[in-house]
Amino acid sequence: MQLDTLRELNAERAARRPVIVVTDTANGEQRLVKARDFATDPLHQSLSKQLRMGKSAMIEADGKKLFFNVYAPIARMLIVGAVHISQALAPLARSLGYDVTVVDPRTAFASPERFPDVPLIAEWPDVALPPLNIDHYTAFVALTHDPKIDDPALLHAFARDCFYIGALGSRKTHAKRGERLKAQGATDGDIARIHAPIGLSIGAVSPSEIAVSIMAEITASLRMGQEKEA
Repeated sequence: MQLDTLRELNAERAARRPVIVVTDTANGEQRLVKARDFATDPLHQSLSKQLRMGKSAMIEADGKKLFFNVYAPIARMLIVGAVHISQALAPLARSLGYDVTVVDPRTAFASPERFPDVPLIAEWPDVALPPLNIDHYTAFVALTHDPKIDDPALLHAFARDCFYIGALGSRKTHAKRGERLKAQGATDGDIARIHAPIGLSIGAVSPSEIAVSIMAEITASLRMGQEKEA
């Protein structure tokens, strides 16, 4: 790899921006494709597919064998609410390679005993979230059922373009949430991005089952760009 290409690659990775290095296996020629350039690249469909999968791969295009070396940021999960569902969801997400953080100002819930080996921030969202530098590669999950905590957290998630935003609550609860958020400046497009009721409809009842349904929905959003049906 050329030194200039390596420098560009390292800069993109440090900024948590996805990038793919395309190598012609016949002659070793390489080029670096940044995510912002995917749409205009002749190989945009293959580039987008491999980025969604997060895997490097060999492909054939125009009679050439090309190796795509995919560098995707480590996905994060930000869980707002140190509740029973979170206790099941956090280790599940970590087992799938997510960098997990739990935020809840209620110290009775956000305790190391309830969340061993998971970073906890016992602060209100307006204090806890800005320093975390949440970005597009973040799955944002609001589970407190408390508007004083969930609502400001969701507004922050909208601004940070998280790839997944989900919130606990029935359709009736979510409708009221939407009105509150719009009164605070959220758009209809912002509200439409919230997966609520959260998780795939699999008949989940227990906290562990609900965690599975949430993780499945997040995986679909990450790998397939799947939008939740209305």
